[in-house]
Amino acid sequence: MAQREPNTALGHLLAESRWTYRQFARAVNRIGTETGTPLRYDESAVSHWLGGTIPRDAVRACILEAFSRRLGRPVTHAEAGLPVSLDRSPGSTDTVEGLIDLGRQDMDPSPSSQLRSSRGDPIRRRVLGAGLFSVALTIPGWPDVIGRAEAVQSGRASRIGMDEVDMVIAMTERVSELDDQFGGRHARPMAASFMVNTVASYLRVDAPEDVRQAMQSAASDLLYLTGYMAVDEGLHGLAQRYYIKALELAGAAEDHLTYCTTLRGMSVQAVDLRHGTKAMELADAAAAASPKAGPRMRAFLAGQQAHAAAQTGDRTSALRYIHEAEAAMDRAESRGKAFGSYDPSSLNYHISQVRYELGDVPGAVEAMQQSDKVRFSVYRRARVRHRATLAERQLEMGHLEAACATWHQALDDFPMVQSGRADDRIKAMFGLIRPHRKNAAARDLYDRARTIAPPALSS
Repeated sequence: MAQREPNTALGHLLAESRWTYRQFARAVNRIGTETGTPLRYDESAVSHWLGGTIPRDAVRACILEAFSRRLGRPVTHAEAGLPVSLDRSPGSTDTVEGLIDLGRQDMDPSPSSQLRSSRGDPIRRRVLGAGLFSVALTIPGWPDVIGRAEAVQSGRASRIGMDEVDMVIAMTERVSELDDQFGGRHARPMAASFMVNTVASYLRVDAPEDVRQAMQSAASDLLYLTGYMAVDEGLHGLAQRYYIKALELAGAAEDHLTYCTTLRGMSVQAVDLRHGTKAMELADAAAAASPKAGPRMRAFLAGQQAHAAAQTGDRTSALRYIHEAEAAMDRAESRGKAFGSYDPSSLNYHISQVRYELGDVPGAVEAMQQSDKVRFSVYRRARVRHRATLAERQLEMGHLEAACATWHQALDDFPMVQSGRADDRIKAMFGLIRPHRKNAAARDLYDRARTIAPPALSS
């Protein structure tokens, strides 16, 4: 008979709660009575649990609720070292607990979980509650909703409505704006904190069916955004876990838009990592999951299919998809601009990527220049990355002075952007320009960049 392993995780929670064994047992019994499952545990039962005995399902739920109330935060099965019941359905409590565990890891401030960016700064992933809600307070009319969010988190409220859904949507939009302007390095921990401390609570409390699905949809969109920001830092495994959670909640909410958007995001991640075949599979899956897509969404999906097909060497499919994206964009633009979604700048970026993958470097440069011309000014992070990419391709054509001028434009915005992918492009610039320092334009660029970029990028 296998020897039981002590449940050290449960022991850590008990120590954090500062309960005696008797106090813990009484708290569990009290919750059992509240939920219609009278319990009569004592210190010996607690001792058995700490020694590795696994309580039955209903008791495990009471244990987690007791700790959650005592500690003022959600406590999951994983945190308590307890197994999740095997009969849970997708989109139920296990999905929410997975969201909490994932977000909490991303917030963990311990030295072992800190990351170090290529700029040499520790990325301290910690709870940024105060900073997060200061962002929310810039949204007119929301302070009372934030108060309700805190009430749900602490257990003082038992139902949510569309006001809470609207707040999650507004917070996601605001974090997305910060990501576009300044990069995801600081915005992602804020999003993770919001997920763990507020959104997870909303997903657990009682709500009418339409509100419940709307909250799942809003949470899915936030998870997708957080995964995208993890990609921006090169944390690809973490990003994929966020994306999977986004898919789970989008499916539970019957939200085809976020489901397709997330699959496409996974395809973008794959194509950037040069996994063309997988990128194509994911792009096709996104398109198949959205049979009734409008023209802008169709352009959004077809552009990614074109890029992935080009990377696999399928020239015929790549050109077919990019023409489909152009036609769909023409139809979408005739209906009016849609700021913040797939736009002509994004389409020209895809045209550039397709041309480059198919060996047309001058055509790729032309399309990237057009993308830069029509890009909205708020997309600073994209501007740094794409201008640096444009400069690399101009240098590949032998246009050294033009490349230097473009890199100077990228450097104009770089100090305001905290992004792993932007850092990668500036680091690449140093390597590419270093052999050309006898040229005056190249030497001027190199010297300027050394005064702007952290030393880690120029070494």
